[in-house]
Amino acid sequence: MELRQLRYFLVVADELHFGRAAERLHITQPPLTVAVKGLERELGVQLFDRTTRRVTLTAAGQAFKDRIQAAVADLDDAAGDVADVAAGKSGKIRVGFVSSASYTTVPEAIRAFRQQRPRIDLVLHPLTSGEQIEQLLDGNLDLGLIRDPGDVPGLNLELLSTEDLVVVLPETHRLAAATEVRPGDLEGEPMILFPYRLMPGFVARVLRLFESLPTPPVAVQQAIHQETVLGLVAAGLGVSVLPESVQRFQMPGVTTRRFVDRPQTELHVARAFGTSPAVDDFVRCLRGENPD
Repeated sequence: MELRQLRYFLVVADELHFGRAAERLHITQPPLTVAVKGLERELGVQLFDRTTRRVTLTAAGQAFKDRIQAAVADLDDAAGDVADVAAGKSGKIRVGFVSSASYTTVPEAIRAFRQQRPRIDLVLHPLTSGEQIEQLLDGNLDLGLIRDPGDVPGLNLELLSTEDLVVVLPETHRLAAATEVRPGDLEGEPMILFPYRLMPGFVARVLRLFESLPTPPVAVQQAIHQETVLGLVAAGLGVSVLPESVQRFQMPGVTTRRFVDRPQTELHVARAFGTSPAVDDFVRCLRGENPD
């Protein structure tokens, strides 16, 4: 039994006229008649009563129509849905992002993408860079926003933006009165860092700022999220170095200062090679472009 036969049968059952049904199907009448007779042979029942004057459904034909009509419509809908997913018009995208991206790039990109692709479900996962890389390579994420990744075999990396690094200080710190600071000003200071295994590229970039000092800052505490880092700094447990966008997060008891030489951090879009059109469209929104 072929789907084509079922569609032919439904059109004839709707029109109750082989000539009109053939016109609606844009075929000639003989192949339509052959297809319907073949379906009847396969089912072992007569679906239509035919006379020279009219065509009517038999009881078996009516029952068959009632059973298959919804099924054929569902198949047609499924075919359309699959085509829309392949074209990037519907479906789901799983997006990971570091917390700092939630202050800058992510909100505007989400708004733009939802306006352009309302039938695509964005599933958002706040994750560290290390967690995202692992999940991207395992196929559990479609796209990630990660900091200072370096080279990651198996992933397509695209630089999205750069921003300055800033020193995060308790507002009572001795450097809070300074306009700018040098790495040497933080010699021996207690510092709060992300765990290296979760943010390896970013932590390495921060530590390189102090590698020439006789006594580099001492990591006294680790925290996973920027908000937690800010809370620990406000509590006076140490200082930290974070992307400049952290200034958008207002935390009482905390202040930030620029470095004199303006060291920077990079935010990258990471995805597997050969991703879907929907992922490509979301990347365009992250760049500030129109996906259409």
